[in-house]
Amino acid sequence: MRTKSLKKNKINVVTLGCSKNVYDSEVLMGQLKANNKEVVHEEEGNVVVINTCGFIDNAKEESVNTILQFVEKKEAGEVDKVFVTGCLSERYKPDLQKEIPNVDEYFGTSELPNLLKALGADYKHELIGERLTTTPKNYAYLKIAEGCDRPCSFCAIPLMRGKHKSKPIEELVTESKKLAAKGVKELILIAQDLTYYGLDLYKKRNLAVLLQKLVKVDGIEWIRLHYAFPTGFPMDVLDVMNDEPKICNYLDIPLQHISDDILKSMRRGTTQEKTTRLIQEFRNHVPSMAIRTTLIVGYPGETEAHFQNLKKWVGEMRFERLGCFTYSHEENTHAYNLVDDVPQEVKQERANEIMELQSQISWELNQEKIGKTFNCIIDRKEGNHFVGRTEFDSPDVDNEVLIDAAKFYLKQGEFAQIKIVDAADFDLYGEPV
Repeated sequence: MRTKSLKKNKINVVTLGCSKNVYDSEVLMGQLKANNKEVVHEEEGNVVVINTCGFIDNAKEESVNTILQFVEKKEAGEVDKVFVTGCLSERYKPDLQKEIPNVDEYFGTSELPNLLKALGADYKHELIGERLTTTPKNYAYLKIAEGCDRPCSFCAIPLMRGKHKSKPIEELVTESKKLAAKGVKELILIAQDLTYYGLDLYKKRNLAVLLQKLVKVDGIEWIRLHYAFPTGFPMDVLDVMNDEPKICNYLDIPLQHISDDILKSMRRGTTQEKTTRLIQEFRNHVPSMAIRTTLIVGYPGETEAHFQNLKKWVGEMRFERLGCFTYSHEENTHAYNLVDDVPQEVKQERANEIMELQSQISWELNQEKIGKTFNCIIDRKEGNHFVGRTEFDSPDVDNEVLIDAAKFYLKQGEFAQIKIVDAADFDLYGEPV
């Protein structure tokens, strides 16, 4: 029988999944630090907290594999305790407790105080906006709401995150000021649904008002919008985007599909005609806007005709950024009652076709940037390049601007004027002006 080490506990927080989970891990780490706990992010520690994702099959599999990996380390005496939190734990706690009993304790997405207690810490209510950021110092995620009220048939997020709950504007401004004081220059606004922001608190869609307050925060130079829902999009946001140079001409708006039959079955509350008109309105209001979207192929009942309609529409819309996922049949969702009738290999072929088309569109749009100069933020140095982004690109998912580090020196975390000298389908190559 092994004896527990007498050394002071070092808590290792491991984050899986999306930017919302990154944010939650940062809040947890901020609370632990305020309790004078030694905490690290994805480094060695004798106590491990795994913040899981439970969104689709691949994410669930990664989460389960990560839990098993740390349970093995616990059994081998390499770590003392393993705690699991996040979406997978919220959704499947009884199953996980049965299947992987050697985890010390499982916690849901809203059980932060209980998790802290298990780690020997108190939940400090006064810590508005205090968190340990894990992103490069120049950008940070700002979660403006939690949960979702939308009835999308394929999505399990309301099961894991509950109903939509906006954060008060004053709280978000305070948090932004604290981030700016740490050197953050770019805020990436995230929520399950930005479009809905404020309806619960202020009885109206209040994203535009929030943006007008955030642009006044000294030190913040870029504000980027992620995960807006198309139905009911507050068009006054476009006026703020035009009027305020700090708001990036960028919008992430997951559209999921375009064929009317599929949209209806997905319970998206829109049609092909309405969606096309919305994208046209975006482009008319803010001509230089980069639009990122995500699509799902292989949804139950998606015929070859539905898919060809989607593909044709992608070709017509020429989105600056696009990601494509294969449908994942999730229990307890509305679509789970439907027959998952598109074979996996057909789903994958369709996703590949869309991404091949998008790769060509992206290459053509990038060629138009050659010879132009853009204000870029320099995120990091990687290998022989400094890696930057324009205002039209979000970290991790979009184009990067690569600058030869052997020829030029750039300061990480700072802005630089970069002239684009060459372009591939998803990378730009530039030189400082």
